[in-house]
Amino acid sequence: MRNFDVVLILLAVALVAYGGLLLYSASLSAYPTITMDHPLTKQMIFALLGVGGMIVVAWVDYRVYGQMAIGLYALAVVMLAAVLFVGESAYGSTRWFSFAGQQIQASEVAKLLVIIALARYLADRQRQMADPRVFVISLAMAALPAALVLIEPDMGTAAVFGAIWLGMVAMAGAPPRFLVIALGIALATIPFMAMLTLGDYQIDRFRLWIDPASDPLGGGFNIRQAEIGIGSGGVFGQGLTEGTQTQLDFLQTSTTDYIFSVLGEELGLIGALVLFALFTALLFRGIRAATLSQDQFGSLIATGVVIMILFQVFINVAVNIRLVPVTGIPLPFISQGGSSLVMMFLSLGLLEGILIRHKRLEF
Repeated sequence: MRNFDVVLILLAVALVAYGGLLLYSASLSAYPTITMDHPLTKQMIFALLGVGGMIVVAWVDYRVYGQMAIGLYALAVVMLAAVLFVGESAYGSTRWFSFAGQQIQASEVAKLLVIIALARYLADRQRQMADPRVFVISLAMAALPAALVLIEPDMGTAAVFGAIWLGMVAMAGAPPRFLVIALGIALATIPFMAMLTLGDYQIDRFRLWIDPASDPLGGGFNIRQAEIGIGSGGVFGQGLTEGTQTQLDFLQTSTTDYIFSVLGEELGLIGALVLFALFTALLFRGIRAATLSQDQFGSLIATGVVIMILFQVFINVAVNIRLVPVTGIPLPFISQGGSSLVMMFLSLGLLEGILIRHKRLEF
């Protein structure tokens, strides 16, 4: 246990606490007092569950998960397929199972399971990465869950699977020409996949992303309010619980997709820089786990976790400042959401498991 990374956990807890402040402010008009139904209360309960799960995951030798890789991958695929038939729908997508009164997002669980399965497959073929069959099979392993998620439809999470795969095969040593060819094919097929899978409301999202003023009181309302909120925050922000767009409920999903807008409006550029500093430090601890791992399997798991967190942070912030269309990707550790928060802590549990068992003592 002397290798347990306390800094990694403290950074995650700091992010959850930071997100808690934003959740409290974003929920103030609907929840003037903190009760058991308050989003902040629920978030803290899920955080405690996540920390407990992280300890359990770290306690088990991470190589055991590699031995279970086939079963874990099958579980991920079955969950993603089942949610299409028996899942609950919201905002035009079918993504959630209902269990004990709580919603469990299947794709949040599947992301971590796919990371483990890909890490096992690629680690077992370290000397075969120049073989096109290995490359194609690894791509298929990521493409299948991505396609199931795309059917929900959830293009943002499908893109997360793609980013995870790309980072992991690059780390595993795939020839650059393979990566260039794969990216070229992906760019060429994305428009056709979009035509086959996107619903009318998602097509509207692209249209409104380009011109939110075309429907200022409808689909473009949230986009415009997020921009106004972030822009009005300036350098220091309007003050916690003092943001006009937030407190007047102009943001329809202020505790989830648009929580970064709450931060920008009330805490300003300084608040955003603090958030980015915390994420940067957390990601560097993840990179440290990848470099200190005693085997390729552990390095690839850590790489997948780092890519997953980094890409989700980028997409969520990019949505808030209108660099990309609205995708519904939560801001890790910050946005309200039990499935996302618990799975993020379980991901950190894998990193801790890797660090606990490494043989070198560099810090």
